[in-house]
Formats: sequence, C-alpha cells, structure tokens
Amino acid sequence: VVAMRRGAFDFMTKTLTPDQIRAVLTKLYRTRTLATQVRRLDSPLADEAPPTDLTSADPGMQRVLEVAFKAAETPATLLLLGPSGTGKSVLAREVHKRSAQREEAFVTINCPSLSRELFESELFGHVKGAFTGAVADTRGRVAAADDGTLFLDEIGEMPLEIQPKFLRFLQEREYERVGEAQPRKASVRLIAATNRNLGEEVRAGRFREDLFYRLNVISVTLPSLRERPADLRRLAGNGLAFFAARVGKRIRGFSPEAAEAFARYAWPGNLRELRNVIERAVILATTDTIRVADLPEEFQDPGDPAIAVGAPVTLETLEAEHIRRVLAGTRTLDDASRLLGIDPATLYRKRQKLGLL
Repeated sequence: VVAMRRGAFDFMTKTLTPDQIRAVLTKLYRTRTLATQVRRLDSPLADEAPPTDLTSADPGMQRVLEVAFKAAETPATLLLLGPSGTGKSVLAREVHKRSAQREEAFVTINCPSLSRELFESELFGHVKGAFTGAVADTRGRVAAADDGTLFLDEIGEMPLEIQPKFLRFLQEREYERVGEAQPRKASVRLIAATNRNLGEEVRAGRFREDLFYRLNVISVTLPSLRERPADLRRLAGNGLAFFAARVGKRIRGFSPEAAEAFARYAWPGNLRELRNVIERAVILATTDTIRVADLPEEFQDPGDPAIAVGAPVTLETLEAEHIRRVLAGTRTLDDASRLLGIDPATLYRKRQKLGLL
C-alpha cells in the first residue's frame, strides 16, 4: 500500500506465475504507449499558439487569477465571464492543471457548435437505436470527464430544454443516456464560461434561474484587452517572438508608429484578435520591424480622433463612429452585433441609416 501511494504502477502477490507477470507488463506497456501518444498529440497543438501567459500587471486581471487559482484547489463550480477572446478557455485549462483532477481528463463541450437535437446525446451519450443514426452506444462527454473536469464553453447558449436535465446532473451527479432508463453516476468538476450576461438571459426567459444560481458558485469576469493596457505590450512581444521563430524571421520589434496604433486600437476581438494580427504582420513583414503597413487596414485608419466619449459631438456621430470601429475590428456581422449588444437586423438598419453599408 505504501509503495502504491508513492507511485508504484502495480503490485503482485506471491506466488507468481509467468502469466501474471506477462499480464502486468502488458498493462504497463499499453499505459506507457498511450501516454506517449498523448504527448505526441499535445506537441503539435502547443506549436500552433504562443505559450500560455497567465501573468498580468493589471490589478483587475490579477484579482481574477487569484480567485480562479484559489478555486482550483477546491471542487467548487467555477463560472468564467467576459467577452469573446479574453482567454476563458485558457484559464479553464490552467485551473484544471492546478486542481486535484489534474491527472484525469479535461473534456470540453462547445455549446454553440451543437444542434438542439444532438446536444443531449453529446452531453450524456446514447444507446444504439435511440434515434435515427444511432448505430452504436456512445458514452457522452459527461462519462468521458468522470473523475476529471468538464468544461462547458459558452454555456449561455445551452438549449433551454436541456437545462433541467443538466441541472439535475449538477445537483445529484446522476443522468441517463438518451434511449436508456438506467441512471448513471459521474463525478466531475465543472467549469463553465460565457460571454453573455446570464442575469439578462434569465430575465429574458432564455436561461433557467435555478441553473444560473447553481453555476454561480464562484464567478470571475475576465477584463477585455483594452482594459489591460499594462499587459498589451508584453503580450504583443510574446506573440511576435513566437510567430517570428515559427516562420524563421528575425524581427526585432514594433516601430513606434505600430506600437502607437496598437495602444490606440480598441481590440474588440481581444487576445484572439491580437494573436491573429501579430501572426499576419509577421508573415507580411519585409523588414526586421513590424510597421503600420504590415497591420490590417483598421490600424492604418483609426478614424477621427476628435470623436470620442465626452467630445463635443452629437450622439448620432458618436454612435456612427463606434459602429464603424466595431465593424472594422470584427470578422462577421454576427460578431459585431453581439459585441454591440443588438441583433443583426438592428445593426443592418443602423448601418443603412448612418450610411455605413
């Protein structure tokens, strides 16, 4: 028992037989092989993005990290709030690494990517023949995360009809697979994230109030990148070093004009947008310095500097400039409307009225 607690893989009792030894060695070989395969898969994934940087000079972000890492040491449910691209999924993985479940699975469900019809099956699993296309039994993500961490990304978009079943699972750690009456148990540590205001979603009837309170045990709100000016230069420098090394270029840094453009820009896409902008700039750079010409168009045309909050301009002028900048910094109209807090149809009408089409 002492040896197992100190890390022994397995033990055998006397008297041994060759078959028993072969069985244990085969088990050890398979375990080591699987671990090697996991490391090989993790390596190329790590090469796709800069190393995780969870340090900050911003007081607000420091408080977020302090609370999250304290919560990591407990089994408490953690709710991560904040705009898209602020690093909620990165923080969720780091919390898992610092938790008692660190040696177990970290399983992610991206709620917006699943249809209403498939959500329950993906979450809880199904049995063969439960519905058209169910040709075999499926465990589901909850079973896969048993004894580990289950991360629900953008939980604010979980279908309303699934929420009571998920609430029951959170309360009782019990669920049924689709097409099966037999209850099953699973012990998971839950981390959820959303860019939506769940309080407003509750008032609008799109999210259950009891589920919201069950999730909101410990919540932290990650600040947007524009709220972390003290971190921007360091994060940009880390990204530059990573992408320059990956493409084999020697780039010293940013020109003063490019650095000024970075500081002036609103960064509606937050850390995700910063990564994409720097990767693009490194690829297009023709000198050993990132210049404004290497940056996307919106950095070269910052808009009228006289139009700002508190400036002597009309609300219509201020709104038009804000919408124009958000449109320039987002990839799709859906992203822009979500950031502005209006539906796409309203955004279209405003663009038409303000002459931004």
